[in-house]
Amino acid sequence: MSKRSIARTPSRLAALLAGVLLAGAALAHGDVTPQAVDTSSLPSLGEGWRDANPFKGNDQAVKIGTSAYNQNCARCHGLEAISGGIAPDLRKLDNECATQKVDAKKTACAKEVDDYFINTVRHGRTRNGAVYMPPFEGTLNQEALWSIKAYLETRREKPL
Repeated sequence: MSKRSIARTPSRLAALLAGVLLAGAALAHGDVTPQAVDTSSLPSLGEGWRDANPFKGNDQAVKIGTSAYNQNCARCHGLEAISGGIAPDLRKLDNECATQKVDAKKTACAKEVDDYFINTVRHGRTRNGAVYMPPFEGTLNQEALWSIKAYLETRREKPL
């Protein structure tokens, strides 16, 4: 073996090890099939999608949202919404709103975040053909999705 190939062996070994670790991290997230959520104890929101969270501060919705989050979101976004780096840290979802000094601007910002949240969760996210987040519409109803948002509001990094 030449000196040149010996010098390359550690970098090849490091690259192989990095590949194995990345594959293991991806597999560690397990089954990403969306899991249904029982929302029968919540009021029905009807057919039309709401543009703001109707369950904000609703304790029953937070309880359901906690379970729904753990079943459907934690594998990528982390336990208790604390990301391990795979997907965005959802505690920071509306940090920008918390810094608003004018109540009207804070309210408008929170509504914009609600809109972003519900559209992202309903339709998923893809980039260059790669799925970064699966769509949950059709598996999770509106009540379940807004319950998850109600839970996330309890996990905010910066309270509104």
